[in-house]
Amino acid sequence: MKFKDFKQYFSESRVNRYLIATGNSSSKAVRLYKANLKISQAFHPLLGVFEVVMRNRINDILVSHFTDPDWIINQKTGFMSDPSLRFTYKRTGHIKTNVFLKSEINKAEKRLQKAGMPITSGKIIAEQTLGFWTDLFEVHHYRLLKGKPIQIFNLLPPGHGRKEVNEELNKVRRFRNRINHNEPICFSGNNIGFTETLEVYKSLKNLLNWINPEIIKLVSDIDRVVQIINKVKKN
Repeated sequence: MKFKDFKQYFSESRVNRYLIATGNSSSKAVRLYKANLKISQAFHPLLGVFEVVMRNRINDILVSHFTDPDWIINQKTGFMSDPSLRFTYKRTGHIKTNVFLKSEINKAEKRLQKAGMPITSGKIIAEQTLGFWTDLFEVHHYRLLKGKPIQIFNLLPPGHGRKEVNEELNKVRRFRNRINHNEPICFSGNNIGFTETLEVYKSLKNLLNWINPEIIKLVSDIDRVVQIINKVKKN
């Protein structure tokens, strides 16, 4: 592909960052862009495993907490509608209500209805984004759930609690969104660098280890993140 076409298809503003980092070399910029895709690709197995394990473990814990296998549907009128979720927006003084969780479930139900599929708790759970599950660790919902979500992490280090876990979760969630939108993960400022990416990799492995180290062992043979980053560094 001619470089002018590459810039047109992938946008000049996006490609320019790769050009700057490679000394304005069009061939090196394209190689770096593709390298960025390869590193993003390498993260998907770990991210996918983490998301599945996290949602399944949280579901197990909340099924037990509410004594209800259909809590994700029934709690739309439960903790997801608690009066404490109303707050005053500081910038305007207007009263708002945090309906994020309830809204996400309603959206999932509508998608299933549109597809002619039955609405079941299992399908609703599978439809939820990582953002839905990480939001359970934000202060407002965490308190309403009496801190139950933290129970998925059986092996937290001393001194670690909701705050530390939430920081790691948000780091991983934001990174996941970046690679899903084909954003660059190979820069430190305007230079090629992987410090932030490797920090997220560490956070992801921390979270999995805190659930069960056997998960890391399970996927160790397909985890190629560091290997691919090192290969990109050499080039």
